[in-house]
Amino acid sequence: MISEAMLKLGTTRSCIRELFEYGNQQAAIVGRENVYDYSLGNPSIPAPAQVKASINAILDEVNSLSIHGYTSAPGALDARKAVADDLNARFDTSIRPENIFLSCGAAPALISVIRALAVEDAEILAIAPFFPEYRPFVENNGCKFVVVPADTQQFQIRMDKLEEAINSHTQAVIVNSPNNPSGVVYTKETLVSLANVLTRKAKEFGHPIYIIADEPYRELAYDGVEVSFIPSIYPDTVICYSWSKSLSLPGERIGYVCVPDQVTDSAQLFAAVCGAARIIGHVCAPSLQQLTVARCVSLRPDVEAYDRNRKTLYDALTSYGYECAKPKGAFYMFVKAPGGNAQAFSDRAKEKNLLIVPGGDFGCPDFFRISTSVDHGMILRSLPVFEELIKTQV
Repeated sequence: MISEAMLKLGTTRSCIRELFEYGNQQAAIVGRENVYDYSLGNPSIPAPAQVKASINAILDEVNSLSIHGYTSAPGALDARKAVADDLNARFDTSIRPENIFLSCGAAPALISVIRALAVEDAEILAIAPFFPEYRPFVENNGCKFVVVPADTQQFQIRMDKLEEAINSHTQAVIVNSPNNPSGVVYTKETLVSLANVLTRKAKEFGHPIYIIADEPYRELAYDGVEVSFIPSIYPDTVICYSWSKSLSLPGERIGYVCVPDQVTDSAQLFAAVCGAARIIGHVCAPSLQQLTVARCVSLRPDVEAYDRNRKTLYDALTSYGYECAKPKGAFYMFVKAPGGNAQAFSDRAKEKNLLIVPGGDFGCPDFFRISTSVDHGMILRSLPVFEELIKTQV
């Protein structure tokens, strides 16, 4: 017998991956330069030079058994200390190495926290638009997935709808800022309002309601916008982080969970995260990458290329008549589909080898996502197609 739920997940690609694979097939037919692929959020700037230099130095200087051997399950102490020291220096916190669990990227970090909170009848909230994988992360790890409807104008948080969604079973709210897919950064005012709602509801129901802060895009922000450090606003915040975007290392699978001491039941929650990671087989993140991020934790990405792409696309598309909240972070734009049906519009674009992701799986079926982490030349070649599509929209 085979699990039907797992079979369905294993045989159904995400809409993002489906478009990406289609793009590869078309590239072999019409040439890569004639496929305008905005599907995948893969960093398009190289890792900082210091990352390569650090890896080379580690390979030359460190005993090979240390490089390739197991570390402690939560990660090497020196690497965890480097992460804690960096957070403390940046955000004036008092995080200890013992608050850090190094993970195999952000996905296992999120799953470990979700499983740690999966008590009977537990519910986890996500604010639309949201990363589509949140749904299987929650539903297949013991919790009910609850969607808070989107603010489709500014893509902040509709506090009235959030409050309506919270009940006695609510364990946590996933907060992703800068946001995938909208590129919007939640303002400090938004986060303070969120904290007030959760504090009030936690008191009403007699148990903490945690924020799970999913932060792989924390360092990718533009126009001088502030990306608030959520634990400084709401004490019951658990951080899930990845260096996939900030250091352009998505294939190296390295991130962390941070459960600060200020979090309610922090010691028990951290232990439960460790237990969940043990169950899913994600203890001892890649040892070489632990050593690498320990040396590179203070590096910040050069976002100039992403910013250039963002400005080019936003200025061009809005001049053609597309509607879009201006992204201030990450490397995405979330655009209202002309005609209101993003799937139909995406299908029309696909016929012209313009690959844009319909927003149904993000919780917003009237919008489509564009990844701006692409080649600038491809953007320029694709703009006439965007213009033609909106001009010929019936």
